[in-house]
Amino acid sequence: MDNLTKEQRRKNMQHIRSKDTSIEVKLRKALWHRGYRYRKNDKRLPGKPDIALTKYKIAIFCDSEFFHGKDWEVLKPRLERGDNSQYWISKITRNRERDEEVNKKLLFEGWTVIRFWGKDIQKNVEECLRVVEETIFDISIQE
Repeated sequence: MDNLTKEQRRKNMQHIRSKDTSIEVKLRKALWHRGYRYRKNDKRLPGKPDIALTKYKIAIFCDSEFFHGKDWEVLKPRLERGDNSQYWISKITRNRERDEEVNKKLLFEGWTVIRFWGKDIQKNVEECLRVVEETIFDISIQE
């Protein structure tokens, strides 16, 4: 794992934000420059989506790979060998379950849910925009 002391790791974890993360800001700016207007962390919607395109009923989540358990089959065994493994495994497992519950609630309310991994936004925001615009196009032709 890393060579951080418990105090250093604690300080790092304290600075992780739940909203206005760099990946959210990057995607929001790109959407804004394309002319899309949205709501940030709309409390009226299940899961308070990072970005809600209310005009099209699209809820967008920008998920970090670690906290939302990307490649869980690979990450879980690595966590089992690390410090505080039970805490992290139960936390990430619960996050994954909550993501699924939120998806289902939003779908039931007629929303389309898009989830992006943070690294995908960082590496290729244009591709993420393409996914959003294709979704908008699909919704528009259904109406």
